[in-house]
This record gives sequence, C-alpha cells and structure tokens, in this order.
Amino acid sequence: MREWSDFTTTTGPDGEQDVALSGPLVVASVARIDPGLRAIEGRIARIDLSQVSAIDTVGAWLAFRLANRHGATITGASVEARRLIAAVGACPEETDITPPRAPLVRRVLDSIGDYVTASGAGSIAFLGFIGQMILAVCSMIRHPSRFRGKALVHQMELVGVSALGIIGLMSFLVGVVIAQQGAVQLKQFGAEIYTINLTGRLSFRELGVLMTAIMVAGRSGSAFAAQLGTMKLTEEVDAMRTIGVSPIEALVIPRVLACTFMMILLGFYASLAAIVGGATISTLTLDIPFMTFLSRIQEVVPLHDLWVGLIKAPVFGAIVALSGCYQGMQVEGNSEEVGTRTTTAVVQAIFAVIVLDAFFAVFFSEVGWG
Repeated sequence: MREWSDFTTTTGPDGEQDVALSGPLVVASVARIDPGLRAIEGRIARIDLSQVSAIDTVGAWLAFRLANRHGATITGASVEARRLIAAVGACPEETDITPPRAPLVRRVLDSIGDYVTASGAGSIAFLGFIGQMILAVCSMIRHPSRFRGKALVHQMELVGVSALGIIGLMSFLVGVVIAQQGAVQLKQFGAEIYTINLTGRLSFRELGVLMTAIMVAGRSGSAFAAQLGTMKLTEEVDAMRTIGVSPIEALVIPRVLACTFMMILLGFYASLAAIVGGATISTLTLDIPFMTFLSRIQEVVPLHDLWVGLIKAPVFGAIVALSGCYQGMQVEGNSEEVGTRTTTAVVQAIFAVIVLDAFFAVFFSEVGWG
C-alpha cells in the first residue's frame, strides 16, 4: 500500500478532463492532494478510483465532493468505496454549525438537574471514601507497625508550624479591626470598656478558629488536593497499590490526622494573636493599658467560650483535610482536572466550615453556652 495518495489528470479532445486517484484515500493522506483537486479548472468528466488502495469516510467525501462539483462520473470504485460514497452522498450538504439553543427555562432546569444528580453521586462517592478510611484505620489498629509516624510529623510541620506566621499576622489584624470598629460603635453609648468583652469573646468563640479554618483550607486543603491529584496523574498511587501499599494509609490518614490535631493549636494561637491585636489598638486609641486589657480578658471571657473554640477546631480541621484528600484522589484524565479539583476542594471546605459554624452556634446556644 502506498503511503500517500496522489492524482493525475488527462484532457480529452473535447476539453473534458479525466482525474485518476491512486493510493490510500484516508484521513491521514488526503490533505496532500486536497489543495490540488480544489485548484482544478474546467470540467471533469470522469473520476477513476481503480487505483485507490484504501478508502475511508474522508476519502469518500473527497471523491463525492469533487464529482458533485463538476458533475463527473465516478468509475472503477470498489464495493467498499461505492458504499461509503453512497452513504456520504445521502447526508445533507448544509447543516447548522451549532445546534439551536434551548429555551432559558429548559436550560436552567437542565443545569439544576445536572447539579442535583452530580451532588447525589458525589455524596455516595464521599461516603465510600470515608468507608475506606475507616477500614484503613481499623487495619492499622490491628497492625500498629503500619502507622507512618514520620509522615504524620512531616504533615504537622507543613500544616501547623509553617503556617504560624501568616495565621498570626492575619489574626492580629482581625483583632485590630474588631477592637477598632467595636470601639467606634460602643463609643456612642460611652461603653468603650466593653470593647474588651467583644474582642475576647469573638476571638475565642468564633473568629479565631473560623478564620484559621478558612486559611488552612486555602493553604493546606488546596495543597492536599494538588499533591494527591498529581500523584494520581503520574500513576504513583497505582504503583503504591501494585506493591501492596495502601494509598489511604500512606497518604490520606497522615494528612487528616495532622490537619485535625494542628487546627486545635492553630485556633488557640489565632485567638491569642487576635486578642494581642485588640489590646494593641486599644492601647493606642482607647487609652486602655495593654496589661489591663489582658487581665480584663480573664474576667469577662467565660471558660466555656474557650472550650467552644477548641471543640470546633478539630471538626473544622477534619473537614478541610477530608475535602482536600477526597478531591485529590478523584483526579482523572489530564492536568486540568488537578486545577478543577483543587478549586472544588477549597470551595467545599470553606462552605462546609461556615455551615458547621452556624450549626455549632445554634447548638451551643441551646445547651446554655451561648
């Protein structure tokens, strides 16, 4: 079989031309002769396909188009060529480049239906992921030597120690904003001293752990999704399974445990940084001495506010880590999927954290810790 298709033309006494095609008329070879066939001037009477060694739909369309354009007769075609040319000729020559757009209401309903279906399938897959983790934890309880302590310590360093600077700065500035804006409003009633109550309770109870969870979601949750997603693309996860290593035990559990444990410390650290920020701005603008602010915190902030923050912190950390690891393990196909899954992990984690924070607020109010 020839590698490339070709054609020759002969002109009869009456000025009509005969075109003889040869070689394979397939998608990989017709591009070479298509410009030449388009450039033929004058009338073509016959198109000879007797020397064509192979033909596909593209080649049949090329021959049919040429014959239809010049009103030529196709001769020497094989049974397969005649069948393909007949099939191509039966197709409409003019079709819409894009299909007609559905009405707005139908498009909206289709989008909602797709989202609901995808949410249901995603929920089932996430429950399966949780089940795999439970089985892996039970397996490690039976075989403690399989627990990867070094990986846990490494992830704790990445999630916690490496984040101290940015979380401390963010919490300090949040404390400054709370104290400053609170003082502006309370000053109207001559109650600037209650800025200490506002800053202390908000920092320990809500904003310290909530802002930390959002920061960890954007910093560590996205890193988990990107790392595991890249390992899936490079088939490292499959290689681990091949040699008998559980990816859940080696990759997921250390990250989840590290994020859960470190969120407790980071949340408490963030609350302290926010209080220091509030004390600093109060010293500068409200004439409240720094040490007086800190000592007053001990008097006006109930101990259960501290426990509320400490209870919420590990739950938020587990949610962030699970979302990142789950989305990372779902990566398939190409590198674009890594970016998509990473974005989804961050959005889902932040959304779940805010929803859970609202639930905790109602729950603790009902049990008397409001």
